[in-house]
Amino acid sequence: MTLAIATDRLTKDYGARRVVDGLNLRVPTGCVYGFLGRNGAGKSTTIKMLLGMVRPTFGRVELLGHDLAALPPSVRERIAYLAEGQPLYGWMTVAEASRFARAFHPGRWDGRKLDQILDHFEIPGRAKVRRLSNGQRANVALALAIAPDPDLLILDDPTLGLDTVARHDFLLSLIHLVQREGRTILFSSHILADVERVADRIGVLVDGVLRVDCPTDRFKEAVSRVVLEFPGKPPAFPGCAGLVQAWEVGRRLELVVVDFGDDQRRVVESLAPLSWDAASMSLEDAFVAYTRGPRRSLPVFDDGPPEAPSTATSADRGAA
Repeated sequence: MTLAIATDRLTKDYGARRVVDGLNLRVPTGCVYGFLGRNGAGKSTTIKMLLGMVRPTFGRVELLGHDLAALPPSVRERIAYLAEGQPLYGWMTVAEASRFARAFHPGRWDGRKLDQILDHFEIPGRAKVRRLSNGQRANVALALAIAPDPDLLILDDPTLGLDTVARHDFLLSLIHLVQREGRTILFSSHILADVERVADRIGVLVDGVLRVDCPTDRFKEAVSRVVLEFPGKPPAFPGCAGLVQAWEVGRRLELVVVDFGDDQRRVVESLAPLSWDAASMSLEDAFVAYTRGPRRSLPVFDDGPPEAPSTATSADRGAA
């Protein structure tokens, strides 16, 4: 399995604060990878390091099989980036923005595809960008990112600020446009329902550390909420493998557990509850519960794809 993105112990410090900590990110070619984390977890910093916009304190990045530090122009033009808020020059018309973007991709620009997307959303080339709605600007930005037919598309919270209808249309466009075999998308978002809809695989940063790297369904199925009912005040929960949270709600004891199985069931039944039930959670509920849990004892999900061969030298590895 080839990797579109591979990082080796990628780290970023701002003074005494470590924002990204030893990140070994593996994004398989051809997948849609949901990159998640709470505010301040290090997502945007990571994305900026992947794009060469921020220099890491330590570590290295490979994109499409090439070291970022020596990325050939022919490879760089196969990578597209859509920043948070869809920044475009408001004084330009859509046609002027298209010509401006085309100048950076003279060999790969697909004007026909661009026109098809703009026509689909009924966005005229003469329209001023500043007069477009948020949803229209998002679709123009996506069209400009897709027009060079990139092999790797990096999206940093692209639906931020869009209403429900605009987000729906944007995601439909995204799903349609990624159908080309081999195209890879790294998709960061605070809206978990969007990620759940489009992502094959997710990674979750917690305090700059990659704690989850697995298929989306695996994470959803593994995180369970367990509710125990008691006749009076619940007893203290003694703990079990995979425990993320435990709290009292009246006469109930509620748990969030990763990979609930026979061992955890025996612990639950040893408390002699009147009844208990274990249920799976939505991606949003699982994410909230998991990232809200005790930082140092979070169970780690890591059943990632085979690692790409590292070309880091011994000098690189000794620089930490």
